[in-house]
Amino acid sequence: MPTTTKPLKLYSYWRSSAAYRVRIAINLKDLACQIVPVSLVADGGEQHSAAYRAINPQELVPTLVDGERVIRQSLAIIEYLDEMYPQTLQLLPAEPRARARVRALALAVACDIHPLNNTRVLKYLETEMGVPQAEREAWIRHWIALGLGAIEELIADDVVAGAFCHGDAPTMADAVLIPQIYNARRWGLDLGAFPTLTRIEAACLALDAFERARPERQADAPGS
Repeated sequence: MPTTTKPLKLYSYWRSSAAYRVRIAINLKDLACQIVPVSLVADGGEQHSAAYRAINPQELVPTLVDGERVIRQSLAIIEYLDEMYPQTLQLLPAEPRARARVRALALAVACDIHPLNNTRVLKYLETEMGVPQAEREAWIRHWIALGLGAIEELIADDVVAGAFCHGDAPTMADAVLIPQIYNARRWGLDLGAFPTLTRIEAACLALDAFERARPERQADAPGS
């Protein structure tokens, strides 16, 4: 159970997939949280500043501060919140096999898709390797399509799937999936091959917790 009354603080960037998934989780858990914007583009990236490096030496977002605790890595943050604040919606099932399934779906995105289209990877392809924009975008679409195709197959034929990735309530798997589908749309990937995932996306986006977490709804989004 929580041992602090200090409000949660999340260092976030409006279009970061990793921060987006944590914002969804915070909303699903119905937790009060202060969002602290960290621009990944302004002045070469505020994540590289000495002040932020002192909080997160990886120079990545998100970072969660809960009292004296500092939690890094989005999936670790989500699991931490689920365990520390069990009185609200559980984002990981209690039963071990179900818990492993939800973790595996989340990791399929967080480990196998997202790192290949992360901002710092794309920047390296551009500035260090001279890969043209059209080829970088083709790279992004290729890896997202490959990963989503596997997840589509995993969920579509599994009787455990319901309205969401696992059953009829959102879990960590949904919180991680939706930002990746957002990225797929951003980069112009045709989602016609993923009917199960787009059905789940519609169910998620109908919930206020997902809607409030959307990049365009964040205070640091352009035009906000």
